[in-house]
Amino acid sequence: MTQTIWSRSILHLDIDAFYVNVHILDHPADAGVPLVVGGKPDSRGVVSSASYEARKLGIRSAMPTSRALRLCPQLRIVPTNWSQIRECSHQVMTILHTYGPVEQISVDEAYIDLSERAEPENLAAEIQTAVFTQTHLPCSVGLSTSKLVAKVASDHEKPRGCTIVPPGTEAAFLAPLSTRVIWGIGPRTAERLAEISITNCGQLAKADSHQLRAIFGKHGPAMVQRAKGIDKRSVHAERSPSKSISQEWTFNRDVADESVLAQQLQKMCASIATSLQKKNSQLIQFMSNFAGLISQPSHVSAVSRSASIMRKRFCALPTSYGKIIGKQDKHYDYWVWG
Repeated sequence: MTQTIWSRSILHLDIDAFYVNVHILDHPADAGVPLVVGGKPDSRGVVSSASYEARKLGIRSAMPTSRALRLCPQLRIVPTNWSQIRECSHQVMTILHTYGPVEQISVDEAYIDLSERAEPENLAAEIQTAVFTQTHLPCSVGLSTSKLVAKVASDHEKPRGCTIVPPGTEAAFLAPLSTRVIWGIGPRTAERLAEISITNCGQLAKADSHQLRAIFGKHGPAMVQRAKGIDKRSVHAERSPSKSISQEWTFNRDVADESVLAQQLQKMCASIATSLQKKNSQLIQFMSNFAGLISQPSHVSAVSRSASIMRKRFCALPTSYGKIIGKQDKHYDYWVWG
């Protein structure tokens, strides 16, 4: 039997329903039932993580828990245990570091560079088993020659999936899958691709790069390359500094008092400023996203309560001063504090 030669091998590991399974470690009786980790439904809480039993009922992450409860009246809703989540994440990452350089993407997923290891296809199952044996957390893994394909592979047979895409089979593996599996292709880009009869990766890989460049600019030809499984990004063992810092707030009830909104905005900007100062960083670009606005910019005639408006602009001068950050909103006439 001919041994597969891997010029590069990258494994992507994703812990299945991480927040849910962390909860089940201490509450085994909750295993196998529709369950979500999230906020209270009467406080505009949202779902942070849903068990696979809940997902079968149409419940998804970021969904309001009130809606999730309507879909499943027997749904169990539990709060997030951040301390245990961080501890479990640390345990998993410690295990992964014994196999090779690790690039942690979030608390529940990471890339491992196995290029220096022999027979990486055997290591994929070994790593998956090691994580479950030592932490009792189920996970899915994907192995391929690039970060892009490895990540798609880890999601291919969830939960507890182990998908290996050998060298030379990347394009064939991606071909029948939706273009949405390619990083950088969101809902709107997928819609525009569908308008020119491109709905899966196989069609995108065969598309005319010049035509796509005319529609999407430089991202057009890049999408064609990614659809073929070509991705030269390497695993970065050291996490790069965050490129963005965000704050969000959901009121328990609709608020029409602009002074209340301005006060909350001031607190959020002050928090962002503190984070910037701790990182010795400065704000360069400001982005705001408002839903159900009370006052709209002059060019918007009407906004429904469920509408969402996003605006962004570059600062005249980089800053880490809270008041200046808050005044970035003045350009859009939403609300201003001085």
